[in-house]
Amino acid sequence: MKKLLGMALLAAVAPLASAADIEAGKAKVATVCAACHGANGVSVSDAIPNLAAQRAGYLEAQLKALKDGTRKNPIMNAIAAQLSAEDMANAAAYFASLPGPESGAKSGLLPNVATTHLPFPEDYKSTFTKYHTINFPATNQVRYYFANKAALQAAKAGKDLPDGSVLFAEVYSAKLGPDNKPVSGPDGFFVADKLLFYTAMARDSGWGKDLPDMLRNADWNYAVFTTDGKQRPGVNQGECLACHKPLDKASYTFTLKELASAK
Repeated sequence: MKKLLGMALLAAVAPLASAADIEAGKAKVATVCAACHGANGVSVSDAIPNLAAQRAGYLEAQLKALKDGTRKNPIMNAIAAQLSAEDMANAAAYFASLPGPESGAKSGLLPNVATTHLPFPEDYKSTFTKYHTINFPATNQVRYYFANKAALQAAKAGKDLPDGSVLFAEVYSAKLGPDNKPVSGPDGFFVADKLLFYTAMARDSGWGKDLPDMLRNADWNYAVFTTDGKQRPGVNQGECLACHKPLDKASYTFTLKELASAK
């Protein structure tokens, strides 16, 4: 009887163990995850966890939590939202199949990923249109989004954003109240306190040609600028490329709807 029960248990568990497709997981990792977590599960920076040799069940559970929003991480929430249950199981199985990294191991950035052609738009205050605001409670920040004429006109016409499009954001720390929580204004958005940095995405002819296909967002490039308009050193453009990669049907931007409805 015990033997029969044991066999039945194995039969029930076996399909679960074989359900994930490691090769499919490897392909998905190369397309979505490698820029930050490395193709072999060894991340590109100390701020990003290594995933090689992690338990598949744990990784799959974290991806599900990131997708449904119970675990908060702006970049990973956006990426996980694009993954199917099968994608998550396959990617988790692939990372679990890899050997653990040696202590202190770190992947190098993929070729050409760190280089951006995007200049600081010096005239954005006078020539761009402010079209959106977002609170970021996890970091006590508020961001104001601007777009140039080329991006705005295309979005309103229901067209893909063309070469010459620039989307730009001012990133501020939120003003904190006596309870150390962000203060909101009458519009519901956090009250801006100190300018922290700028982020931008723009596209022009040939800007994506040197990027690997698994990361390329057409000809879009991304950048983070310091408050004096200089490119922030050490920024991994790959994180932006990977995050925006699934949005190819929306011109690779999360705010296309808001851009199209801007006044």
